[in-house]
Order: sequence, then C-alpha cells, then structure tokens
Amino acid sequence: MQQDLDVSVCGFGDNVVDIYEHVRTMYPGGNAVNFAVYAKKAGVRRAAYMGYFGNDDRAEHVIESLYDEGIELVKCKQLIGENGYSCVSIAEDGDRIWGDYNQGGIRGESRYVLDRFDIEYLRQFDIVHSGNYCFTERQLHKIHDAGVELSFDFSDDSSWDYYQEVAPSVTYAFFSASDLSVDETNERLRKVHELGPKWVSATRGAEGCFAFDGERFYRQEAKPVLDMRDAMGAGDSFLTSFLVKSIDTRKKGASDEESYKAGLAYAAEFASDVCCAQDGSWGHGLKY
Repeated sequence: MQQDLDVSVCGFGDNVVDIYEHVRTMYPGGNAVNFAVYAKKAGVRRAAYMGYFGNDDRAEHVIESLYDEGIELVKCKQLIGENGYSCVSIAEDGDRIWGDYNQGGIRGESRYVLDRFDIEYLRQFDIVHSGNYCFTERQLHKIHDAGVELSFDFSDDSSWDYYQEVAPSVTYAFFSASDLSVDETNERLRKVHELGPKWVSATRGAEGCFAFDGERFYRQEAKPVLDMRDAMGAGDSFLTSFLVKSIDTRKKGASDEESYKAGLAYAAEFASDVCCAQDGSWGHGLKY
C-alpha cells in the first residue's frame, strides 16, 4: 500500500506502550506516534514525532522502535519519570478490553509548551496531528495561528464543551461514532463543522466512515479484513492514510472533493491491509 506521497507530517503529543497482559508483550503506540508511523508506511517524504518520553525501559522501547521505523525525533525530550502505558487484552473478535492506564506518566505531568522555535519547526510540515489523549489543548491555537493545518482526533469520549474548546483551532476533525445512529452521526458532523474545521469525519466500525466538508456528505464503506489479527490502531491508520493521500492529491491539482474521495478510498484499503493484519498498532512487540 505504500505510495510516493509529496507530504510531510508531524505527530504532536502522546506516546505509550500498550501492554498486552494476556501474552505478556508490550507494543509501542499512542495516537500521535501512530500517526507518524502510519504516514511513513503510506509513503510520505518526511514523518516526525514531537513529544515527551519517560526514562524507563518502556520509553526506550518506544524510542528504538520509532528509530527503526525512520521517524524524525529531533524535537522530543526524555524526562525523569515513568513513560505512558495502558494495559489491554484482546477479545476473540479483535476488540480491545482496556485495563490500567497511568494517565500518560511523566508526559501527563509535564505538558509540552511550544516556543517560537518549535513553531518554526512545525511550519516545515504540511500537517500536524494531535488528539484528546495528548495533553496539547492549550498549545493548539499556536499551531493554528501560525497557519499550519492541524488534524485532531476527538475519539469517542469528548464532551461537547471539549469540542467547543478545541475545534476552532482544528482543520481536520475526527471522531468515533459507533455509539450513535446514522442521523445522530450526521448531525454531529454538521455541528462540529460549524465550530471551524473544514473537514469532519466519523468512523462507525464495520459501517465505515461518514464525513462532511460543509457542502457535501461523504460515505466510505469499510473494506473486509482477510487476516484480522488486531484492530489496535485501526482508526489512527484510517485518518492518517486519508490525510496524506488527500493532501498529496490536492497538491497535484485536484479539487477538494476529488482529493477527499481519493483519500477515503485509499484509507479504507490501507487500514484493512496494513494495520489490522499485524499485532499491536504497528508491531515491535517486546516480551516482558
């Protein structure tokens, strides 16, 4: 599924280890980290991650795995403390059963503050991505004010007050809507779009993706997964591949509508072929 995409990206915020207790194996992950790795796998010319790591063995595993994947880490820092982790088990149907979570570890205690040099660095990228577990909310307006496109994952548990706080700084908004009806999903797409984003997308599991650009509604059916091993990171892989493909297509002269459709089609293929056919979000399992 890798293509030659003229796109540069940076994930800003969370990194964790997902601790699979049922097999005593930990995998690197986190929404912002996954974004950078999936973009690299999709074929972008530059993929970076910006954030804080702890200084324990879990942090070292994530860092070494990111180096192995070719992710740029020049704006990262290691702090004295525990790296973020979450404990998880996998059901027979591939769904996740979440356990203990340490609130991001030292990253949750020491919020990343963007200075003028960080902003100049972020200006080098076509898009920056963050999410509602990243502890970056107070910094997002700086990225927006610098004219850098910002993608944000609201997941499935953001309150409406949170949307109102964050969405005005966001260019591309994503959320999960498996718990909503189709009509409720479309209504939320409209309401979130009114807050400022130019594109709003909702994933609905096996029903695929619903989206709205302010003029048109879009629907992308999910592709069947022939070798389902683990659904961890499936949503992250979908939004990432959509973004990098649509941005690349628009750079080549396509209209917004054409770019969005190309991105959705590519994302459905990428998420089913690349993400769900491996263990963890993107492999690199380490026994503990």
